[in-house]
Amino acid sequence: MADKIQLTPNVISEQGLRQSLEHGGQLEIECREQPFRKGPSWHGLWVMKSVDPSGDVQMLVTARMDAARGGFKVREFKTATGIISFLADCGFAVAHFPLRAGEKTTLRLQLAA
Repeated sequence: MADKIQLTPNVISEQGLRQSLEHGGQLEIECREQPFRKGPSWHGLWVMKSVDPSGDVQMLVTARMDAARGGFKVREFKTATGIISFLADCGFAVAHFPLRAGEKTTLRLQLAA
């Protein structure tokens, strides 16, 4: 389930997201498919958006173009471990994300004063 986004202003790279977070932006995590447990791991489908301080929203995309579809490919997270690793890499000290399809969570980095 990869969404196609063709309008460049509506997308953001991982590097751009990190910069936005460092300047007071927020990260919105949306659960798109109900998570399920498979062994010790949780699987589902989550996507992330950057919300900058002015309220502009940009979808997190992969670093590469989706040439077959002529646009960007939305960055999808399919395991809870993937989300936790991504959040830790972005500088979050706490991992918080929705576990029900259709729900969203918004996070903000705790910046040093």
